[in-house]
Amino acid sequence: MAEDPGFGVYVHWPFCKSKCPYCDFNSHVRESVDQARWRRALLSDLDHAAGHSAGRRVTSIFFGGGTPSLMPAQTVAAVIERIGRLWSLDPAVEITLEANPTSSEAEKFAAFAEAGVNRLSLGVQALNDRALGFLGRQHSAAEALAALDLARRSFPRISFDLIYARPDQSLGAWQAELTEALALGPEHISLYQLTIEEGTAFQAAWRRGEIVLPPEAAAATLYEETARQLTEAGLPGYEVSNHARPGAECRHNLTYWRYGDYAGVGPGAHGRLTWDGVKHATRQHRAPEPWLDLVEKQGHGWRSSDPVARSESLIELVMMGLRLEKGIPRAAFQRVLGASPEEALPVDRLAKLEEEGYLTLDAEGLRATNSGRQRLDALLGYLL
Repeated sequence: MAEDPGFGVYVHWPFCKSKCPYCDFNSHVRESVDQARWRRALLSDLDHAAGHSAGRRVTSIFFGGGTPSLMPAQTVAAVIERIGRLWSLDPAVEITLEANPTSSEAEKFAAFAEAGVNRLSLGVQALNDRALGFLGRQHSAAEALAALDLARRSFPRISFDLIYARPDQSLGAWQAELTEALALGPEHISLYQLTIEEGTAFQAAWRRGEIVLPPEAAAATLYEETARQLTEAGLPGYEVSNHARPGAECRHNLTYWRYGDYAGVGPGAHGRLTWDGVKHATRQHRAPEPWLDLVEKQGHGWRSSDPVARSESLIELVMMGLRLEKGIPRAAFQRVLGASPEEALPVDRLAKLEEEGYLTLDAEGLRATNSGRQRLDALLGYLL
């Protein structure tokens, strides 16, 4: 039987103190934000989403951004309270808030915990000041360590992020940084390979030749070493970029990867909601101020809500599910498509990818091998 994907609520806070040069997220810098106005708009947008998903049990809430730790704790509390009234909260609901380790934001940790947040995701990104300066971060390594220590006093669950495959990063230097990270005793850690994203400051610098990333073979070696070191430390990779102690996986992200339903609230947020027996893709207006104006005019910021075609559901199910170490259970293919993997996907291409050691298809389901997950974009392009 397929694992229950759960039902999540994603809340997007689009504001940051500054724009990181590698970031292509929907984040914006503003001198001031009308907090009361934004709080009302988020609550109104929640009301609208609940009208299309009444009766669901919320298993996770995720405050993402942007920098949600710039939100007032009162707004976080109001959003959690409204979600509990509109839907029902699972007794073990996971409530995550993304935060930066700057001291001004860390001072708010206790207030966020009191508001109901029970899992903090901290954007550490690197453990040395030179790398943090290159990445455009506003905190120091010492501030990151202090923020982690403070977070442990407020939250039962903590995760932090690191970025690797930085220019001139050697295997030995990354091994040492991982050793330092593991000494901090994480239960969950997200490790992202630095990539050059469209429209970012890093893309402009890369085009000018000012940034040179490690070659593909070197990046693959760093990926493999990451998997080895963390697995040996008891944090196996349950997803391409995420490692956790058993039982400490991020439940909200698992809802995405298992192709469950979730409501997306706030500027640019996407959602997947099923009503009248049909899964719909919802999309919010992206720019913050037009989104805010729209919510105040019509009660929500939805730009579109379209039924997801079966062909699109197949693509989304496979793209998300193959990121997971456990892959996609056969029952998930039946739940989403009413078909087996062999009926839904081209059998000749499945066979070729199995033969080459990139996929495994058996009685349990379809999953990518370690080698396949390293080449997931190319694998998906061929398969789909």
